[in-house]
Amino acid sequence: MASIPLGTAQGLTGPAHRHRARQATPQASQASPGRRADLRASTLTMARKRVALIAFVFALATAVLVLRVAMMGVFGGSGGLTPAGDALLPDRGMIVDRNGVPLARDFKSYALWFNPKAMEGGDPLTRSPREVAKKLVAIFPDMDEADLEKRLASGKGQYLRRRILPEEANRVFEIGEPALSPPAEPSRYYPEGNLAAHVLGYVGADGKGRVGMEEVFNTSLTDPSTRGTEQVLAIDSRVQAALEDELLRGMGLSQAKGAGGIVLDVDTGEVVALASLPSFDPNHIDEKGMELMFNRVTNQVYELGSTFKPLAVAAAIDAGVVTNLAKTYPAGKPLQVGRFRIRDSHTIGQNINVPEILIHSSNIGTAQIADELGSKRMKATMERLGFNERPYIELPARGFPIWRSGEWPRLTTMTVSYGHGIAVTPLHLASAYAAMVNGGVWRPATLKKLAPNEVPEGRRVFKESTSARMRQLLRLIVTDGTGRKADAPGFRLGGKTGSAEKPGEGGYRRTSLVTTFASAFPMDNPRYVVITMYDEPKGTAATSYQRTAAWNAAAAVGRIVPRIGPMLGVYPDENREIDLSDVRPLIEKGGAH
Repeated sequence: MASIPLGTAQGLTGPAHRHRARQATPQASQASPGRRADLRASTLTMARKRVALIAFVFALATAVLVLRVAMMGVFGGSGGLTPAGDALLPDRGMIVDRNGVPLARDFKSYALWFNPKAMEGGDPLTRSPREVAKKLVAIFPDMDEADLEKRLASGKGQYLRRRILPEEANRVFEIGEPALSPPAEPSRYYPEGNLAAHVLGYVGADGKGRVGMEEVFNTSLTDPSTRGTEQVLAIDSRVQAALEDELLRGMGLSQAKGAGGIVLDVDTGEVVALASLPSFDPNHIDEKGMELMFNRVTNQVYELGSTFKPLAVAAAIDAGVVTNLAKTYPAGKPLQVGRFRIRDSHTIGQNINVPEILIHSSNIGTAQIADELGSKRMKATMERLGFNERPYIELPARGFPIWRSGEWPRLTTMTVSYGHGIAVTPLHLASAYAAMVNGGVWRPATLKKLAPNEVPEGRRVFKESTSARMRQLLRLIVTDGTGRKADAPGFRLGGKTGSAEKPGEGGYRRTSLVTTFASAFPMDNPRYVVITMYDEPKGTAATSYQRTAAWNAAAAVGRIVPRIGPMLGVYPDENREIDLSDVRPLIEKGGAH
């Protein structure tokens, strides 16, 4: 009988098969010792491979289990601190400044929730509300034990505390009450506290953005398809901190009730800093915080006073009405217009020229220039500067100007020239000054960081030659006029003060001022506009008992620019200066002296 090949014999693996094989092939049982050794070795090798495969599968399963347990420990699991949604991704995108510094971000925080329906039937608690309240106070000493007992006894599901630490959540578990659960929930966190609060806004309990860019970006920040992405602001957090710090300091020095400020890139319209004080903390929104959400920069409409005078002069130069800066205007007595009189705060001189009108801030002189310009051209310039519309910026809180429609009468044109008769926001003014110094092009302000190809073309308001002349005159106001306290050595700063009485019943309130300083630097190559304002400053020892813009708003800019300049790549150079050789002689020999 022919023998069965070895490979075929190995294919019969069951006991019965092996028995039949031995019966059918007695020669196989009598195979050589070498062949039997090969058979045993092959079988042993196969067994070892199977054991190794099983061990690998077991190790892989164990590794997955360990990883899952670790993730549960960090992010939460079904038996304990479980976050809502995917624990690996934030529920709301991050907001960062122009340099990538986080200003608003999501994180998972735990809360203390009382769930009276955790157990079916019977009482919601296994112990009395008093005992449970006592144990909770041992974990949270600042909580009121009597109030906790009352809330636990009410049987109503409610938050007992928001934002508790993980170790506090674990201690709550140790109490052993199923009705006390610390769910992990998405929470919005503002790492810089109240920095740029009026820019950022906050996120409400419903998870929706409120007030600031949180509201503007709400859809993109919560879109599931873009979870984890970030929105980049034009804000520079370093500049923002310096602006807020100096505005707050000025509030203290002048005992003002409020302040506001903005730093604007003159060539792009990007808002590098924007502050409204007093501010609020978006991490802790309470009744007081709600009261402080009014944005003085974008929403407070008021008469900006003498800061309008350079704009009126620029309009007249641009229209060819003023062709000779040496031309003089009578200013020795009030200007009679119908039954109204336009006055200066003090007598400047019998006859004053254009630079003197600006450095001494003459209402009488500016009104005469505006009268020569005429109502139609004055109004058209103000419209091109956007003064007849809400300010252009993404924020939802934007004040509507007090603007006179129709044809302006002569008196309105004259009073508008020195900042009375229309009321706009500091943001309006910032965009207008940017156009006046950047070569004459107005662009909308934006809180979004722009790439070079995203900068809007803008619209031309002034000729380049007009802009160049105004840079000289604004610099002259700071070196020799009412803006001297803003002069920051080496930064070639130029600007104009403005102090306007607040309106009240029966007219203006002489005891209540809003002061403003509008400026730009450096004047030989303007990069940034800086606006500061104070609401109802007082004359104090720190301000030499003066309350006008020269003593508070201008002084604040003089402190702000040296701090922010180097941050923005503008360094002081006392060997550089804008050429004033053709305008300075006019104030040294003019009629004001």
